[in-house]
This record gives sequence, structure tokens and C-alpha cells, in this order.
Amino acid sequence: MDDRTKGRIITDAPLSRPVPVSLRYDPGFSPATVRLGFPGSVEWSFPRALLETGLRAPTRRGDIGVWPCGRVQTVVELHTEDGVTVVQFDSQALRRFLRHTYASGTRTPPAPR
Repeated sequence: MDDRTKGRIITDAPLSRPVPVSLRYDPGFSPATVRLGFPGSVEWSFPRALLETGLRAPTRRGDIGVWPCGRVQTVVELHTEDGVTVVQFDSQALRRFLRHTYASGTRTPPAPR
């Protein structure tokens, strides 16, 4: 499954820039893993639970952090040896993606809050 959305790369420049992002999930490969795909064949894999938790409260695992930013945005922070990339997403797009992963039948979604 492959959903598409836009994120905003956050830098110290006055304006952030939009970037297309592929939200990927393959329950046959790894039912507990989601992937974010960026232009230039850059892809990050991490536990679906990290994204799920990060929509509600700050969380981190290894080189990836996820936290809510206000009521409608979520931030994903990706660390590499070259530096840090911070991407801001519309939380609704991430929730919709998670619903699609649950619809694949691999896990019942948490109760709405």
C-alpha cells in the first residue's frame, strides 16, 4: 500500500519548503513497519507504533522522533550522520494512512480519543 502526501521540510530559513512523501506499508513484508519515502530514493523504515504514538505524544526510537505540533500538525525528525531533517505533516494525512494500514487486517486500530 502506498499513500501520497506532502510534508514541509523545516529549516532555519524564513520559509519551509514542501516535499512529496510516500507513506508505505507492506504487511506481507513486515506488518509492524511503515516507511516514509522521499525524493531521491531516500526511504526511512520504522515501527508503525512509533508513528501511532507520536500523533498523541512525543516519542523517539533510535534516529527517529515523532511528536504532535499543535492540534493539526505532526513533526517527524530524522537523524543521519550528515545531520537532521525535520518534516512537518498534516496529522490527518498520517491518521488516514494508519487507518489504511489497519484496514489491511493486520491489527485493530486503537479506540478514537
